Amino acid sequence: MAENKGLKVGETAPEFTLRSGAGAAVNLADFRGKAEVVLFFYPKDASPGCTAEACSFRDRYEDFREAGAEVIGVSSDSSDSHKRFSRSNHLPFLLLSDADGSVRARYGVSKTLGLFPGRTTFLIDREGVVRHIFSSQFLPTKHVSEMLGVLRSLREGKPPTGDRP
Repeated sequence: MAENKGLKVGETAPEFTLRSGAGAAVNLADFRGKAEVVLFFYPKDASPGCTAEACSFRDRYEDFREAGAEVIGVSSDSSDSHKRFSRSNHLPFLLLSDADGSVRARYGVSKTLGLFPGRTTFLIDREGVVRHIFSSQFLPTKHVSEMLGVLRSLREGKPPTGDRP
């Protein structure tokens, strides 16, 4: 697991506006006061690890919704690529295009081995504060169980666990 060297638990998540697979502008602020946001950065549409990760989020999507959270995936792929990837895997959540990598950079999602876009997931509360960060390039489906566990802890009034090494 890689450590996130940028954004830290307790800090305000950087605002952004990115395009969805449908071409609509989506702002992080759209969710403020309405839902926690599970924001997962992944390397590439339709790659084996990313497909496994996205489908894991899909399979547990209703659990996230019941816990009061919205799931959003971000990669540098185009909106058209996201549309195809979402359609072929029946993904019920938003995929956003960060074509120039600027949002990834603001969130401090580093490259793996200096080559591949990193795989990091952030739990952002309704006030826009980062409550948990999980980063693992090689355990793509672990992001789902990690975030659901933290969401449930927050719902039960337990303090968030913070970064995990």
